[in-house]
Amino acid sequence: MLIARRRVNHSTIMNDTTTCIFVCNKLLRGELAAIDSYEEAISKTEDLGQKETLQQILDDHRKSAGTLSEHVSGMGAKPDSDAGPWGSFAEVVTGAAALLGEAAVLSALMEGEEHGIREYEGALHDPGVMNEIKVVFRDTHIPRLQKHIVSLENLKH
Repeated sequence: MLIARRRVNHSTIMNDTTTCIFVCNKLLRGELAAIDSYEEAISKTEDLGQKETLQQILDDHRKSAGTLSEHVSGMGAKPDSDAGPWGSFAEVVTGAAALLGEAAVLSALMEGEEHGIREYEGALHDPGVMNEIKVVFRDTHIPRLQKHIVSLENLKH
């Protein structure tokens, strides 16, 4: 029996890894921006129940950031360590919303969660993102974000 050898184009593999690293680092910056936003929101609220819920969401974002960092490191690259401009923007939005009251802060946080879902869903459709990473996005990260939206909705009511 002859076994056909498949020719491997190493530049394609490198490009796929490069794309996957880029996408994971982009998502990581989003998670870091979320962490900044939730830390800001927690520091501005006095309601203990709200603080507890926001802390749980913050912890989830830290877990997601850790997972993304591991993915990037596992591909031989350096994970981004700050949110970049998104972090500053998120802090400004959260801080400005705090001046308008709790409902505005919760709405801003919900918009961030919805944006995160769109970013992860985009990654699911990106052919350069490895399938095993997509499984984590689909089965863990997106459901977390969906749960966060429900929790934030409950805090609004």
